[in-house]
Amino acid sequence: MGENTITTELDHVQMREYVRALLEDVHALERMLETERLEKGVRRIGAEQELFLVDANLRPKACVLKVLEHLKDKPFTTELAQYNLETNLSPQLLGGDCLSKMHAELDEMIGLARMAASREGAQILLCGILPTLDKQHLGLEWMTPIPRYYQLNRMMVALRNGHFDAAIKGVDEFYLSHENVMLEACNTSFQVHWQCDPQDYARLYNIAQLITAPQLACAVNSPILMGKRLWHETRVALFQQSVDTRSEVKAQRGGRSRVNFGERWLQDSIMEIFREDVARFRSLIASAPEESPLEVLARGGIPQLKALRLHNGTVYRWNRPCYGVMDGKAHLRIENRIMPAGPSVIDEIANAAFFFGLMQALPAEYGDIRNQISFDDAKNNLVTVARYGLHSRVRWLRGKTWACEQLVLEHLLPLARQGLQAAKVNSSDIERYLGVFEERVQIGRTGAQWALDSFAAMGERGKRGERCRSLASAMKRNQEEGLPVAQWQLAGFEATGADPGSFQTVEQIMTSDVFTVHPEDLVNLAASLMDWEHLRYVPVEDQNGHLLGLLSFRSILRLMSRGQTHTSVPVRDIMKKDPITIRPEASIFDAMKLMRERDIGCLPVVNAEGRLVGIITEHDFMDLSAALLERWLNDE
Repeated sequence: MGENTITTELDHVQMREYVRALLEDVHALERMLETERLEKGVRRIGAEQELFLVDANLRPKACVLKVLEHLKDKPFTTELAQYNLETNLSPQLLGGDCLSKMHAELDEMIGLARMAASREGAQILLCGILPTLDKQHLGLEWMTPIPRYYQLNRMMVALRNGHFDAAIKGVDEFYLSHENVMLEACNTSFQVHWQCDPQDYARLYNIAQLITAPQLACAVNSPILMGKRLWHETRVALFQQSVDTRSEVKAQRGGRSRVNFGERWLQDSIMEIFREDVARFRSLIASAPEESPLEVLARGGIPQLKALRLHNGTVYRWNRPCYGVMDGKAHLRIENRIMPAGPSVIDEIANAAFFFGLMQALPAEYGDIRNQISFDDAKNNLVTVARYGLHSRVRWLRGKTWACEQLVLEHLLPLARQGLQAAKVNSSDIERYLGVFEERVQIGRTGAQWALDSFAAMGERGKRGERCRSLASAMKRNQEEGLPVAQWQLAGFEATGADPGSFQTVEQIMTSDVFTVHPEDLVNLAASLMDWEHLRYVPVEDQNGHLLGLLSFRSILRLMSRGQTHTSVPVRDIMKKDPITIRPEASIFDAMKLMRERDIGCLPVVNAEGRLVGIITEHDFMDLSAALLERWLNDE
C-alpha cells in the first residue's frame, strides 16, 4: 500500500534532504546485503487486489473515502482515483493450503468491499480497464484528495510541460491529449509477491522477467478503452503512456519511461535495479526525515528504508523489486505487476498458482537463462502478447519459437504443476487452480477474448456506450456467481438491455466518427456525401479540426430552388457560420433543451480548443426515447 504521509510544497532544501536520505537508504541496504542481515530460507507469497467502484449504471462512482469509513481496521486503502479501491492479502508460506487460503481471504475482502460499497450506493467490479470509463472521469475532481496524489500529479505535469499524450492502435485507434495523470486510474491489477533469498535474487528476478509474457498471454483482460478495441492487454501501453514523465528531448534520446520492463538481465544483485532507478528517475515526492538507517544498523536494529521505498513506489517496473520488514525481519521480494484485475477471483488465483509454480520449478529446470535467450526477445515477447493475447508466437530458450498455447500447455503448465508439488502445495488445490488455468488456455477464452467476442456478437446494436455497459453488466454477474471466464456465456446486448439512466453526458451518445467537409470543397461533393451516407448535416472544419461551420441538406435545397447549379459552388458560400455547439461533458438534458429552444436539428460537439469531437442529432434522441419507452413498458 502507498505511503500517504509525505512532504508537500517542496523547496530545494527539502528535496535535497530527501535525496540525502534516499542515498543513505541505498548504502544501508548494501551493508545489509554484505552482512547478511536479510531473511533467507523462507518462501512467502502474497497478493494485492485493485477494484473499481461503480454506480447502479456500472459507471465509475467517486466514493472511496466514504467506503473506507465502513472498512476501518480492514486492509483496504485508496488508489489514485476516487473510484478505485485496493486491498492487501496476508503474506503466507508457500505450501499446504496456501492457494485455497488466499482464495478464501480474497473472497472475504471482496465481500466486505461489496457490503461497504452498497452502503454508499456503489458496487464492485473486477477488470483491468472498466469498459464504461470515459474522458469525463479523468478530471482532477475525480482524484482521491490525498496529498501524495496531488504532489505526484503536480510533479509529473511539470515534467511533461502540462500534457500527456496517449496513442494506441488496435482494431480501432485511441488518441487522447490530457492535462493530468488520471489516465493511470483507468488501470487496475492483481499483483502477486514472491519472497526471495538475497543470494538468489538475481536468478529469480530473471526467471520472473522471462515468464512475464506467457503469464500475461493467458491472463489478458483489458481489450477495450472508452469504446475502442485496442490491445488484448491495453493496460501495458496505457499505463506506460499515462505516467511517462520524459520530455520530448529525453524520449528522443532513448530515456526510459517510469513504467518499464527493463533493458537487461540482472547480473548479481537487487542493488543493480535500485541504483539505476535512483540515478535515472527524479524524485517526485518526499517523506519527512527518519532516523539514519546506518545508525539503526549499528545498534542491531532493522531500518525501514522509508525514503527508498517511497521512491521505488514511483517507478513502475512490471516486476518491481521490493524491500520489506515483517515480524522484525527484513526481506526482499518480487512484486509481479503484470496481471490485470479479474475476470473472476478464481481466475486470479489460477494465474497466481501458475506464476508461483513456475517460480518454484524453473530455477532448477532452466539454470542461468542469460545465455539461453536474449533480453530483447523476452521484452519483445511481452509487447507481442499484450497486443495479440493468447494466440501470439514467442521466442523461447535456445532460439525456439512457440505458439503461446503450445508453450503453456505442453511445457510450462507441467512445470508449474511440478513446482507446486515440490513446494508441498495440497494436490487438490493444484488440480483445482491449474485446472481452471488449463481449461482457459485450451479453449482460448481469456477475459480479453470473451470481451472482444461479446462485443462482436452484439453487432451494431445501440451506441458503443450501451455495448460497453452490457459488457460490464455481464462481467459483474459472472463474477458474483464465481464462474471462471472459460465458462462464461458471451455478453448479449438484449440480455443486458439499454438503460437510459446510464447516459448522462453528450459524449456518451454523440457520434464521434463524423463525416466532414472543408470550406473550399465543392457543394456537389458535400451533397453526394450526404446522399451516400444518409446525412442531413455535415460539419465544416479546417485542416486542424477546428469547427468553421455547418452544412445542412436544407441549405443545398435552397441553392437548387434558386436555380443555381452546385457543381462549382464552394461549401463556404452556403454553410452556416458559427453554428450553435455544445461541449462533450455537457448533460444530455442541456443538449435537448438547447435544440428545442433554438429549433435546430443537430449540435456539433466541440472541445475547449474549438475542435470538433462529435455530433449529436435528433436521431440520437429518438433512440434514447425509444429505449426509455421500452423500459417503461417492461416495468409496467
